[in-house]
Amino acid sequence: MGNRYDHPGEQSGRDPVRLIAIRDTPLSLDEVFAAVGEDSAGGTALFVGTVRDHDGGADVAALGYSCHPTAEAEIRRTAEAVAEKFPVRALAAVHRVGDLKVGDLAVVVAVACAHRGDAFEACRTLIDDLKREAPIWKHQTFSDGTEEWVGA
Repeated sequence: MGNRYDHPGEQSGRDPVRLIAIRDTPLSLDEVFAAVGEDSAGGTALFVGTVRDHDGGADVAALGYSCHPTAEAEIRRTAEAVAEKFPVRALAAVHRVGDLKVGDLAVVVAVACAHRGDAFEACRTLIDDLKREAPIWKHQTFSDGTEEWVGA
């Protein structure tokens, strides 16, 4: 029986980072889920961040994301670090930019591992590190006319 922490590349011979993108078009759960399809993975964790109708007790009227030109490379660097830290078989991360509406998908990340616990932990680390490190900024306008930049 193999070690549950075998290096991910040993099983498939493929780079575990399968999809990294910043898009100005609607995101697809099916695309991200398909990107991490891996026969050797017994668990896949998927996180979907959506635009909500409130923040900090205020009603959100409009929201837009913008990013630095290096954002996609930074997401890749973050993804590679997660793939090195955890026994990842496949990983994907896609972030939206532009004007979004309440309910729109803002970010979708997925991680496939041999075991569910590793998939959950790696997926949480991926989204938390991405939110902290990627140069992507959110501009919110509230129904009272006030606005704020988040992450800038």
